[in-house]
Amino acid sequence: MSLYPSFGILMVDDEPGWLRSLSITLESAAGITNTASCTDSREVMGMLESGEYRILLLDLNMPHIKGDVLLGSVKERFPEVTVIVISGMNLIESAVECMKKGASDFFVKTDPAERIVSGVVNAVKIISLESENRAISKKLLERSIASPEAFADIITTDPKMFAVFSYTEAVAKSQHPFLITGESGTGKELLAKAAHVLSGRTGNLVTVNVAGLDDAVFADTLFGHCKGAFTGADTVRKGLIEEASNGTLFLDEIGDLSMASQVKLLRLLQEGEYFRLGSDLPRRTNARIIAATHADLQMKEKEGSFRRDLFYRLKTHYVNIPPLREHPCDIALLTEHFLEEAAAEMDTGKIVFDADVSAFLSSYTFPGNIRELKAMIYNAVSISGGNAVSAEKFFKAAGLENPSDIKRNCLCENPFRQMQSLPRIDESTEFLVDEAMRRAEGNQTVAARLLGISQPALSKRLKNRSDV
Repeated sequence: MSLYPSFGILMVDDEPGWLRSLSITLESAAGITNTASCTDSREVMGMLESGEYRILLLDLNMPHIKGDVLLGSVKERFPEVTVIVISGMNLIESAVECMKKGASDFFVKTDPAERIVSGVVNAVKIISLESENRAISKKLLERSIASPEAFADIITTDPKMFAVFSYTEAVAKSQHPFLITGESGTGKELLAKAAHVLSGRTGNLVTVNVAGLDDAVFADTLFGHCKGAFTGADTVRKGLIEEASNGTLFLDEIGDLSMASQVKLLRLLQEGEYFRLGSDLPRRTNARIIAATHADLQMKEKEGSFRRDLFYRLKTHYVNIPPLREHPCDIALLTEHFLEEAAAEMDTGKIVFDADVSAFLSSYTFPGNIRELKAMIYNAVSISGGNAVSAEKFFKAAGLENPSDIKRNCLCENPFRQMQSLPRIDESTEFLVDEAMRRAEGNQTVAARLLGISQPALSKRLKNRSDV
């Protein structure tokens, strides 16, 4: 069983009974299990030398070395350690003095248990976020990917996509929510899968599409129910959040969640606990939440259809996957990949496309993104009969207009008709070349296809221009 948090919490008090009680309370109320007890204040400095502990829960009235003296020594030698004083005496002077010496919080043993637990949980969250922010900053500065194999299912050579990978890798081990946005078909679920693999979590990746789930179904699906919770509930059923224990729960299409369900999800994220239907006993979870949507959550929040507090809670870590039209250089690579994949599945042998098909694909905007491209390729291979796919066959399989219609549609508006004076032919050519290179993001092969000329011809034209 993995310990939580990832760093240790050292509890120091000369009363073993109090330490046992505190340990049990932290585990039952907050799932905190990475704790150690010390009843001899003389051993504290040596234990902190290991670097294992980031939080110190310290009593003041102890034999050998008093807590206030120990506090000063700890903050001097181990300034990175967060010290929370839990004293048996309720003295304002002591609290003020401890805060001056560097304590981050002060509690009395007679305080409500939930107040003490809340203080420890807040300290854990702050340290975790600071650690994650350092890791993210380091990762983004390096612009490197330590585990590229985790992204093997996402085919790309584009720098924008590599930036998405780098960020995902940096936040993968975080306990906090991760929001993935992007148009339909961009690969949000594949990125969530990569984040789960990189997290090192021993549990499963559990996926649910929440679009169309009413509040009752959402609660039953996520949280499960007790026997007798409602008519037909003859047995206990685990919810998906329990199935994702020690793992990741991926909530797809989170933007379509009802307002009532948003309240339940917010509580889960804030408190780390939930209730099965028919039960008033809270259950804790350590599953990491990843959410995805194609919707503009900020706009939905302004319209009042998405809770602001939930939006910002989900957006603790956030990445947007660019649409395929913003990394068109990947189109040829993806086309080749899907061709090989489809041919292998359908046992057709190697399939090739006519040049007209390749030229069309390189300039098409793909409103359905990678999913649309894959569907086009699979449909074309299915009717190929093992032969080369002509433009006519391809467009028929894809349910698009034939190439001549598309070409005619592109030219139906004469761009020169409204001009007072016409540009020279060489000027028009330069404009066309520049626009093709812009759309192809500098890729000469793609730009040449857009212009209907060979890549060597385009290269020669660009070279002649640079020599002038």
